[in-house]
Amino acid sequence: MRKQFVILVLGLIAFGFALTSDANTYIVGDNSGWDISTNLDTWEQGKKFIVGDVLVFQYASTDTLCEVGQDSFQACNTTNVIKCFSDGNTSIPLTSPGERYFLCGNRLYCFSGMKLDVLVERNQSVPAEAPLNGVPESESGGSKNNNPSTIVPSGVVPINVESSMFLMGLLGFWCVFSSIM
Repeated sequence: MRKQFVILVLGLIAFGFALTSDANTYIVGDNSGWDISTNLDTWEQGKKFIVGDVLVFQYASTDTLCEVGQDSFQACNTTNVIKCFSDGNTSIPLTSPGERYFLCGNRLYCFSGMKLDVLVERNQSVPAEAPLNGVPESESGGSKNNNPSTIVPSGVVPINVESSMFLMGLLGFWCVFSSIM
């Protein structure tokens, strides 16, 4: 009985390691945050953004963050936006490959460089057909951390409903199996 339990636990641990990914959480602008004084072009250099990463924008309550399309990004158009945030601490999960465009809602700040164009690449550690169900397009909230780090490993890819059901089935099977033995 104890041997089967150890084998099951080791199997679940191995399964958990199989679900890990290279996803990271990036504090946009590092210690400066989403601010007019931050050189976002320099900040972005050398970073590779993949599906599963999260961008965290930390900014003053007088600033805003807007996600826009390419045309609005190039023209600093702050009226044709996908979504705007003003809470000072906004997390944007990167849920699909492609370009994402962010700018400050203050058009003058946008023209001064307070905008970010991010190319999101497919996460090679996750099968292409695996959906990231349950991950909202954007989340915001919390308080501003005045001492953020550049990259915070997130570790595990969100598990979709089918995977959760599989784990529940495996646990149920083990319970029935262990009661028979």
